[in-house]
Amino acid sequence: MRQIPLAMGLAPACSFETYLAGPNRAALEHLRQLGPRSAPTYLWGPAGSGKTHLLGALAGAWQVAGERVGAFGATLPLPWTYDDGCKLILLDDCEQLDAPRQQAAFALFVEATAQGVPWVAAGSVPPVDLPLRDDLRSRLAWGVVFALQPLSEADARAVLRRAADARGIFLSDEVMDYLLTRFARDLAHLTALLERLDEFALANQRAVTVPLLRRMLAEEGV
Repeated sequence: MRQIPLAMGLAPACSFETYLAGPNRAALEHLRQLGPRSAPTYLWGPAGSGKTHLLGALAGAWQVAGERVGAFGATLPLPWTYDDGCKLILLDDCEQLDAPRQQAAFALFVEATAQGVPWVAAGSVPPVDLPLRDDLRSRLAWGVVFALQPLSEADARAVLRRAADARGIFLSDEVMDYLLTRFARDLAHLTALLERLDEFALANQRAVTVPLLRRMLAEEGV
């Protein structure tokens, strides 16, 4: 099995401890308790609801425990093969799987199920609405399904504030308002934007302000 890091954007931040659960606490606690031979789990929700963060956190927790994790996604090249030493299978962006990857995912699902290996998948829509072959779609709906909700504005502010504090950035309410009113409340995107802003401020030896943010965006052509 080819083992790869998920496309998480900010891999070091993807842990259960850095996930602000908000309305998604049941999903978080379920994944924390996931063990061998657990039922398949499917997470769905819009961008910014934390699907990939949770997959990354789960992968990290199992790897720290010494377990091998197979991580797959819509952009991972084929072939996908099952490895008997793998203890957890992850599949992200299910709605984007093309026909060959659907076939590969189905084969992985069958083998993992036969071996008693847990399977956790994620997509933007519930299983019934996935544009997939019927046998794969039905198997993704077999187990536990969680509908993830985007964070409220208050929770999004808390996440950004925590990310800023971790980088030693003073994030004023004015900058926070600018970020949350002019960009989608996709925390992966917002946190990446905060990282770029921090690097831009350091390079220009300036404090993080709205004018500096506007200048950076202008230079990026955003």
